[in-house]
Amino acid sequence: MRALETSDRELVALMTEAMRLAGAYWTSLDERPSYPSTSGAETARLFDRPWMDEGRGGDVLNDFRAMAEHVRPCTGRFFGYVAGSGEPVGAVGDFLASVLNQNSTSWRSAPAAVTIERAVVGWLADAIGCDGFAGQLCGGGSMANLMALAIARETLSPANEDGARPGVVYASEHVHMSVPKAVALLGLGRSNLRLVPADADFRLRIDALEAAIDSDRRLGKMPLAIVANGGTVATGAVDPLRELADIAAAEGLWLHVDGAFGVPAAMAAPEKFAGLNRANSISLDAHKWLYQPIDCSCLLYRDRDAARKTFSHSGDYVRIFNEDPSETFAFFEESIELTRRFRALKLWMSLQYHGRKAYREAISRDLQHAQRLADAIQALPDLELLAPVPLSAVCFRHRTGDNEAILQRVIARGRVYLSNATIKGDFALRACFVNHRTRPEDVDEIVSEVMAAADEV
Repeated sequence: MRALETSDRELVALMTEAMRLAGAYWTSLDERPSYPSTSGAETARLFDRPWMDEGRGGDVLNDFRAMAEHVRPCTGRFFGYVAGSGEPVGAVGDFLASVLNQNSTSWRSAPAAVTIERAVVGWLADAIGCDGFAGQLCGGGSMANLMALAIARETLSPANEDGARPGVVYASEHVHMSVPKAVALLGLGRSNLRLVPADADFRLRIDALEAAIDSDRRLGKMPLAIVANGGTVATGAVDPLRELADIAAAEGLWLHVDGAFGVPAAMAAPEKFAGLNRANSISLDAHKWLYQPIDCSCLLYRDRDAARKTFSHSGDYVRIFNEDPSETFAFFEESIELTRRFRALKLWMSLQYHGRKAYREAISRDLQHAQRLADAIQALPDLELLAPVPLSAVCFRHRTGDNEAILQRVIARGRVYLSNATIKGDFALRACFVNHRTRPEDVDEIVSEVMAAADEV
């Protein structure tokens, strides 16, 4: 056989074993610790090896078990960060997308893949109350936020031809770290990012925003955009979207909602996101609260022409001659990316397999789990809730214990995994529920594990 060819028999055997390993992994999740007991030295010993001249063939799958022992498992007891739980039908879709190996850059390059992505984007927009928005899938919220602010810049202060001018971007002091990065990369300058104070509920203060805009105008600066939080990373706070939309409209500013974490919850609790449909652009991560395998984010925008004005710059090698509107469509005309993975297939399969109602119910369960934990914390005198719980992130601490040591001990015990946050200067234990596998008894175990860890440190 020629180099890199694999016989049909070998492929069937390889895929049969891969599917068996996947099934065994998924069915073993309940028995796995919430976090692996490993080290940098141990993982290097196992996996950092020379690339040999001769291939190993099907033996490469023998390493999967070791990998599974040294990765963060997607159990129902993982509550760290904002990490989705890897819904298995989506994983099957991801595999099939790799089999098809499509570059979903334009209809001409990948007719089915592009059509499916446009359909999925429409489903997501409609599901969060933003029917009619256009958009695209991308790797993560950081990329979505960068592209959104690029569109804002090119719409209000065109820079593609002559370079960027300073323009002021306003965001809560609790804005995600991707926004300062985006402001820097776009040439606006981080000194032109105004971090606006938040209120007691960690929501951007409208009075402080109005004062900041007025001050900048008086100084001759150019206000450009507002970035609203649709669920902050630490506490899940949702900024007052309706009021921010009013200010953006009155001041002629772009309103972007960074909803990478929280916006999918608009499917189950739309009242928490009143005014979302008035945004100019919205980011949301399907690999967070739609439980999809990494990576799969979505950028939605009201005006497709604005995206095309920002990103359309094509060479002759991608010229499209067809005149049919659907067949001339090209994502590369409204995206940073030219080569684009077929991310949409896992969503298309998973969302249809389970149905919209199942996703609403799963998100509702996560919201209920967060309230269940908050209630349990408030019922114990040794524990203290450090922030409101508007969505599914719960920040708390032990009143008298060393919370950093408690967190380390909780992780070492291996029953639940929590992360941390800083809340008004205090070290906080943090549990985030974006996990379709979590059960009420898993939630209850958080408190019992924290109390047990406190007794041991």
